[in-house]
Amino acid sequence: MALKSSNKIETNVYELEVSVDGQAWADAKDKAYNKLKKEVNIPGFRKGKAPKAVILKFFGGEEVLYNDAIDAVFPDAVDAAIKEAGLEIVDSPFDGDVKEINADSVTFTFKVTVKPEIELGKYKGLKVAKESVTVSAADVNAELNNMLERSARFVEVDRKVKKGDMTTIDFSGSVDGVKFDGGEAEDYELEIGSGSFIPGFEDQIIGHKVGDEFDINVKFPEEYAEELAGKDAVFAIKLRSVKEKELPALDDEFAKDVSEYDTLKELKADIKKDLEDKKAQQVEADFEQAIAEELAKLVKGEIPECMYERATDEAVQNFAYQIQQAGMDPDMYLQYTGTTIDDLKKQFRERSETQVKCQLALDKIAELEKVEVSDEDIKARYEEMAKMYEVELSVVENAFPAEDMKKDMRGAKALDIVKAAAKADAKPAAKKADAEEKKPAAKKAPAKKADDAEKKPAAKKAPAKKAPAKKADK
Repeated sequence: MALKSSNKIETNVYELEVSVDGQAWADAKDKAYNKLKKEVNIPGFRKGKAPKAVILKFFGGEEVLYNDAIDAVFPDAVDAAIKEAGLEIVDSPFDGDVKEINADSVTFTFKVTVKPEIELGKYKGLKVAKESVTVSAADVNAELNNMLERSARFVEVDRKVKKGDMTTIDFSGSVDGVKFDGGEAEDYELEIGSGSFIPGFEDQIIGHKVGDEFDINVKFPEEYAEELAGKDAVFAIKLRSVKEKELPALDDEFAKDVSEYDTLKELKADIKKDLEDKKAQQVEADFEQAIAEELAKLVKGEIPECMYERATDEAVQNFAYQIQQAGMDPDMYLQYTGTTIDDLKKQFRERSETQVKCQLALDKIAELEKVEVSDEDIKARYEEMAKMYEVELSVVENAFPAEDMKKDMRGAKALDIVKAAAKADAKPAAKKADAEEKKPAAKKAPAKKADDAEKKPAAKKAPAKKAPAKKADK
């Protein structure tokens, strides 16, 4: 391969001319011939057994090999030419054009979009807001409340249903007197106030007692399944059981049950430390994002549209992956939310632009600050990742090419330089609307007879049954 020329033809676009001859071109034609001979039938010969001279004569000469030979030689020739030209490209080569081709060589041109040259404003001394890391007693109590809720059990009670109770019901739904598919269930467990059924359904169970049989009237939401959307329905209900939530006592015994600690005081201290660590990580992530946004504002230059498009596409792909990890099909998500891929791209576009500009800024800073990443640095990072993911070192090395790793590490070091020089404007921690100084809502169950307590262990929730009255079943 020989790079004949590399010319800048417009901002961020170069045209390269390449010639391939000698053994490289001969090997490419051989690959093309081996492919051809497996596909053609020559009269008088078994498939794939005709001599090369006969096959080429049948097609009028070796010109029949040229297209496939170009396909074979093109990728390596392009990569080598780009490397020899010293270009850093940001998109796939385009507008390939064969200038000359014969038995001895092929000459072709192609275009590439290159990383833009940018100007960067003053990047040291950026004023960026940084939230203070504080964890209040209310934050700790909120986490304790969550732990209490997770440890709660439901015990049967003989009284009217109220919000928060776990009920067991039989139900049968009908529209205009006609039952509909999926509208019936027996022994269905429903927590009143959970909002898992359509509006009005759960509220109409409140006030009833075990053994009551009654009807409730509801209207299906307009955005519900088409055959039921907006229709009035009647559900015949039989209330089979009522259970109330019993939270464990918030004491040292609770701490022992849910943690490795012997006292509630130790558990609270651990919760606070854990919340502080998580908060610190989030504050640092927010701080870095704020710096990225400020750096993006400092970038001046003509940035290729393809860089924004690629970053946006990657953001959409990452979002789709997150949706899959959450157990939902991305196409179904789009259908449920009435969203299109173009809508998602619009949502991610602004942040993708910031990401692209920030990366260009960090690359420029690394250049200006003469940031270096040694082979030892890369090796140490590989070893750290292998330990983190609990895999062999070779697995990490194969997954993350050294050049990509080096680029990422240079960017990280450049960001550290900006962060160290930034003037963080402290701002108070964001107050949560519900962050009141509430004590955890621990309560003991109402006094019961000893034999009743023995008979009523913690209720085990039955597997969820599908019912069209549920919001999720749209």
